[in-house]
Amino acid sequence: MDRHLTGEKSSQNLSDSQLGNQRSTRLPTNWRESFPEILGNSTAVRKTLESVAKIATSSGTVLITGESGTGKELVASAIHRLSPRSRTRMLTINCSAIPESLLEAELFGHTRGAFTGADRAREGLLKAADGGTLFLDEVGEMPLSVQAKLLRVLQQKEFTPLGSNTTIKTNVRILAATNVDLKDAVLGKRFRADLYYRLNVLPVHIPPLRERFDDLEALVTNFLKEANRIHSRSNPCVIATRVFGLMRGYNWPGNIRELQNVVERMVVMKAGGVIQAEHLPPEILGGRLRQAPKDELGVDTMGSNTNGESFSIGGDSVQSILNQTSFSMPDYITRLENALILAALDKTDGNKNQAAKLLGMNRTTLVEKIKKRKIAPLNPPSREL
Repeated sequence: MDRHLTGEKSSQNLSDSQLGNQRSTRLPTNWRESFPEILGNSTAVRKTLESVAKIATSSGTVLITGESGTGKELVASAIHRLSPRSRTRMLTINCSAIPESLLEAELFGHTRGAFTGADRAREGLLKAADGGTLFLDEVGEMPLSVQAKLLRVLQQKEFTPLGSNTTIKTNVRILAATNVDLKDAVLGKRFRADLYYRLNVLPVHIPPLRERFDDLEALVTNFLKEANRIHSRSNPCVIATRVFGLMRGYNWPGNIRELQNVVERMVVMKAGGVIQAEHLPPEILGGRLRQAPKDELGVDTMGSNTNGESFSIGGDSVQSILNQTSFSMPDYITRLENALILAALDKTDGNKNQAAKLLGMNRTTLVEKIKKRKIAPLNPPSREL
């Protein structure tokens, strides 16, 4: 691997701008080599990683946004690894997993007797990560009292341990990640506006899985290989091609993490052999939703008509779909079409003539939709059209 991508000593003599230019120039032809931990070749992923490659060479604070399970920690690790600080360590803390009093002590450290149970002084993460990188995961869940102290670190590069009067200077790069909309949190007075602007110097947004379905097959193949290895299958599992089409019709609210869990679950439950459509979890196959009270228009809050039939797309209720900040009606119409096409193919055992009749469309139109959206395998073109 190129020295300029590994942070070896020879690159340390270059300025941030020089180093960034070399990496940026190299990225279009060798970008995959730069990010071995991040799978995918879709346009959405390439665009994100191109930004990451530029951001990594600077010393600015980074705010990584994205839904739960999209791989924000992987991106943070890549930023640190490609940065001039790569020869030092990156420390991580989950701001939502630690109580407020302990979070403050973990970040800033404390003296002996600073609080009940503090029988000895302890160095905080800001001190331990000096010269390196500190990754604040789920920063949107950080209590307001701790936010004020973090703001001082970003503004003045200094902090004071709990129970101490001594100010400590720090040279640490802050990377923060969140799956909540911090702008909404600021409006709701759950997050400080001044801290938000201090964190959002270099923004990176990680696209959800539903916006990078071109990567789905590569991701599944990788997770399948890993699950077969972990569970020591003498008869390893393989996935039928049509399963990928069904997976593309699902919304994947848990994103990459959910996909990995689903693949591992199928490997364990199938215990070897070919994984078919029936081995997918019910939510991916689009199971019925429970009944709910109907409103005055005859549609219940879960999305059912007056006959009690539930409307769902990829397992999502109509209400939950409308509540999504990234809702796009054309996108959901396409996904609904995909689900209906797959259901028709499943009912007709893959016979496209019968499926087209069932859907009330021309066979050529059906085949073109399948081909364009890659939602099911096709026979050779001469047999399809």
